[in-house]
Amino acid sequence: MPKYKQIFENNKKWVEEMNASDNDFFKKLNEGQDPDYLYIGCSDSRVSTEQLMGVKPGEVFVHRNIANVVSNIDLNTMSVINYSVKFLKVKHVIVCGHYNCGGVKAAMQPQDLGILNPWLRNIRDVYRLHKAELNSITDEQERYNRLVELNVEEQCVNIIKTAVVQKHYLQTGYPIVHGWVWDISTGLLKDLNFDFENKLKEIREVYDLGHGQ
Repeated sequence: MPKYKQIFENNKKWVEEMNASDNDFFKKLNEGQDPDYLYIGCSDSRVSTEQLMGVKPGEVFVHRNIANVVSNIDLNTMSVINYSVKFLKVKHVIVCGHYNCGGVKAAMQPQDLGILNPWLRNIRDVYRLHKAELNSITDEQERYNRLVELNVEEQCVNIIKTAVVQKHYLQTGYPIVHGWVWDISTGLLKDLNFDFENKLKEIREVYDLGHGQ
């Protein structure tokens, strides 16, 4: 773990490397951003968004919180989705969880976690919705892994419940919502193949905010 002051030395080295590869690198960054992707992931310190995706600065708009939750009463997350879809016009919205997620495990522990309780209840709600499937998995680690996947899928559903996503998709065909999981043990991304179009059709009877479009 680098000492505090070492981080600034690391930053200078990184700037030198970027300038060596492209003299106009920071000039281009300063001109603005035009990302195709909104990435909603976990705040876990082991997860580095740009590195695991293999993208450069300016190519992905990032929002992270504990256990990659998308709550309709979280103004931070809702503002990020609204801004990235309405103004940045991203083409893809990704929810990316990861195996061995501390937030997911904490949510299933029978203990009072103080201010974390209402936040982690979102994950307990996912467990409640899929209790039969999860309780049928006898291996505890496999059960947690499956809950990580189901949590990602439910957060994807929460995204397509929003008016801004529905309206822009009906008008332009974008954004498309994806669900991924990152396997820390291998470093590989797993596409959960979230069926965005069919899921949107399923929920619009109740969550239709596209004003009949």
